[in-house]
Amino acid sequence: MPRKVAGSQNRSSSKISNQQSAISNPLVAVIMGSKSDWETMRHADEMLTEFGVAHECHVMSAHRTPQLASEFSAGAAARGLEIIIAAAGGAAHLAGVVAAHTTLPVLGVPMKSDALNGMDSLLATVQMPAGIPVGTLAIGKPGATNAALLAVAILANSRPELRIKLEEFRKRQEQKVRAATLP
Repeated sequence: MPRKVAGSQNRSSSKISNQQSAISNPLVAVIMGSKSDWETMRHADEMLTEFGVAHECHVMSAHRTPQLASEFSAGAAARGLEIIIAAAGGAAHLAGVVAAHTTLPVLGVPMKSDALNGMDSLLATVQMPAGIPVGTLAIGKPGATNAALLAVAILANSRPELRIKLEEFRKRQEQKVRAATLP
């Protein structure tokens, strides 16, 4: 089961999930601009946990904690992270700020917003200038789920055991659709 962690060096809400072993370093970071984003981003956490991918979850903001976001991003690769999933709503600059401070793949998840139903978040996340890429997923829960699955697919390129799990996952999806009946 994932455990909650509070560290003196980490000034954000944190959660570490590690299904592989007690000494594995997280491979994926799931970060979000606000604690309220957790209701959506927990789906990324759950999917990574289902695949046994060691990961960590944090709250940090491009606007309210810019130094934390910058420091976290700049040090991510040195800490062994390979992928960062960044979710934010409204102005949704978190994924872009993170991508500006690391060469790791950054997967952006736009959050649904009250003002424009998430379209503002989508446009802010997807419209990155040439040279600083952010892979942008769908708004909300589908984006959170697919960001985790895309992270698994990226990691599976060098981890055969993950490739097998991903292939089995896809087969189960296909079986569910084939078995579906209409009233």
